[in-house]
Amino acid sequence: MSSMNVNETSNDDIEQWRREWMLPTDVTFLNHGSFGPSPYQVHRTRKAWMDKLERQPMDFLIRQFEGHLDGSLEQLAKFVGTKSHNLIWVDNATFAMNIVAASVKLEPGDEVLLTDHEYGAVQRIWRHVCDKTGAKLVTAKMPALLDSTDEMIDSLFAGVTEKTKLIVVSHVTSPTAVIFPVQEICRRAKKLGIRVCVDGPHALAMLPVNLSEIGCDYYCVSCHKWLSAPFGTGFLYVHSKWQNELVSPIVSWGKSLGGNPPSWKDEFQWMGTRDPSAFLTVPTAIEFLEEFGLDRFRDHGHALVQFTREELLKLSTNAPLTTDSPTWYSTMVSIPLPDSVQPTSKPGLLHPLQQKLWDDYKIEVLVTTFRDRVYLRVSAYIYNTQEQMEYLVNAVKTCVGAGG
Repeated sequence: MSSMNVNETSNDDIEQWRREWMLPTDVTFLNHGSFGPSPYQVHRTRKAWMDKLERQPMDFLIRQFEGHLDGSLEQLAKFVGTKSHNLIWVDNATFAMNIVAASVKLEPGDEVLLTDHEYGAVQRIWRHVCDKTGAKLVTAKMPALLDSTDEMIDSLFAGVTEKTKLIVVSHVTSPTAVIFPVQEICRRAKKLGIRVCVDGPHALAMLPVNLSEIGCDYYCVSCHKWLSAPFGTGFLYVHSKWQNELVSPIVSWGKSLGGNPPSWKDEFQWMGTRDPSAFLTVPTAIEFLEEFGLDRFRDHGHALVQFTREELLKLSTNAPLTTDSPTWYSTMVSIPLPDSVQPTSKPGLLHPLQQKLWDDYKIEVLVTTFRDRVYLRVSAYIYNTQEQMEYLVNAVKTCVGAGG
């Protein structure tokens, strides 16, 4: 098996950083892309905020809450290249996407354009809205091999008509782990007068995200993935043109409880009493990742999944989704498995191969299906090592050799 240089990051160094997580030592966790656990430093900060809330909830929620929330949002805004006025906290990207879906006014005959790489829940959200409003959901099929950004963009815009009201596209796709050229897509859509909503939970921290440069109308994020912020943290970016059109899923006071001037955020800032400690902890997650080094984290993860991709492609004659380049994938990659590994016949359940890798090897990794073909989606984070990737490769070879 070939060796690799993970940006000169030694296993001893990685083991030291691994101790920042409470992951069991007997578990090989290669699914940070689904549910990224937070390091101890993040847990400690969140507990400190929870303690402040519990000590004097009236003072905290009425007098301090909005100021603390705004301060946390300021630090997040710097990280993603925008002004905090354009962001609101939400629980996750699905919550954010539902707000967008409730806010974009669709008429019968209008069209919403997606790609066939989109997350299943996102497809369902927009199918529901289109069915309800009489609009049409259009799905653009991307090329079988993604090796040209121009071809990809042309394939997407081939689905555009004069009735297209909105394009919904992932920055990094969930089932296929492909990076989409969202800045170029937004630029072309803007010329046509079409809004763009970017689904970005996998891009935050995995890639440099600069919302001012991307130029989208909406950007939906979960912070619990590659940023390793607490579960239940996300944000929605809304371009200033559309902020006053936004519809909240919850009707509450609709104003600042602290007496601040009216803002488009008021409907979203207070949705009844809840624990805000997770949102207030996001800056700590940013600081933690910056301490490790953003480029170092990205190079380390990419090298690990690139190695795994190279080894597992030897098992199958099926072609990969993209060429081998950081243009197309970063710290997460989806690798085609042999045709002997069939899609599960029971939707909603873990694929038998995914379950077997857990039962027999204590490996957490995602097995997914795209275009009726089975893929292994591998995530690599700070705490992962080459030895773990080799362990996965050998386990998959054994399982697939045994018929999957």
